[in-house]
Amino acid sequence: MQRFPARPLAVLATIGVLALTGCGTERAAPGEAAAAGTGSRTIRAQKVMRLTQVHAETGMTLLEGPTFDGNGDLLVVDVTALGGAPKVMRVDVGRKTSRTVHTDDRGAYTSAQFSPYDGRLYLSDFAHGEIVSLDPDGGDPRTFFSGEVDGARMNPDDIAFDRRGNLYISDSRGLSEGEARGRVVRIDREGGKATVLAEDLAAPNGISFDADHRGLWFSELTENRISYLRLDGEGEVTSRHTAIRVDGGIAQTDSIAVDADGNLYQGLHGRAAMAVYDRHGERLATVELPPRAEGLESATNVAITPGGTKAYMTVSGPAGGYLYTFDALAEGTRQSNGG
Repeated sequence: MQRFPARPLAVLATIGVLALTGCGTERAAPGEAAAAGTGSRTIRAQKVMRLTQVHAETGMTLLEGPTFDGNGDLLVVDVTALGGAPKVMRVDVGRKTSRTVHTDDRGAYTSAQFSPYDGRLYLSDFAHGEIVSLDPDGGDPRTFFSGEVDGARMNPDDIAFDRRGNLYISDSRGLSEGEARGRVVRIDREGGKATVLAEDLAAPNGISFDADHRGLWFSELTENRISYLRLDGEGEVTSRHTAIRVDGGIAQTDSIAVDADGNLYQGLHGRAAMAVYDRHGERLATVELPPRAEGLESATNVAITPGGTKAYMTVSGPAGGYLYTFDALAEGTRQSNGG
């Protein structure tokens, strides 16, 4: 059976910075793992289009970071694309077409978000520990943040913005070593100050504010749990607790999006499905692909249309990188772009 490498390790292998140090997650059979809880329901997603094929150089493709721009267009990143191939794509979901927004010879981008402060597109470069920004059309690339935070370089995975434009980042540091050295980091909107909000985490991945911007949800990939950071008006942590334990079986907790009602959409790496919880931790639904879908192994992320309920989920595996759509439980907001 073909094996599918864990996402951050694949990123490192793709750009050739470090050796691949871990093995992958076996594909789950339909109906396996992450069974819906009592009273939850199944939401059946439908295929929109295939965006990418497996890259010959890396043996995989991995779509991530779906986010809507100010015109309502959907942008998506391909984590494993090499230089010359599209690393950021703009998708016309109506016409089922896409075009390249950005490529380069260096970055391994795991997320994309538009800043409410300057309107630029921000990308997390997992392998180089940097945050890069582009203008909305993909030009004018700038390094927004680089270097160490409290003496250690980041492996930035997902990004969330507060209303002022400050960045909150899941730092998956320690993943390749299997050590709980991950962090949640805040970077001010000018890129001049970085602050560690939480540490000793097990490969933090998804990150999103709740519907009221009172706190942050973040997932830990290697512990299959979602935690909650309560914040004060200045973005300082007032409390932290484990909020949800995800019964994922062989699947692991990936990115998180939040709808207008505060429901959490938890992506699953290692299973082409998504778990949906309310803010109290009740399992409301499981988003599944049609039974006939084959060769798709991870539903990493989702974006819900701003002001609407149409959701677009990034799904990848040996069959390629796809967009699937489903009806979300509530309307989309800025926090409905999953990092």
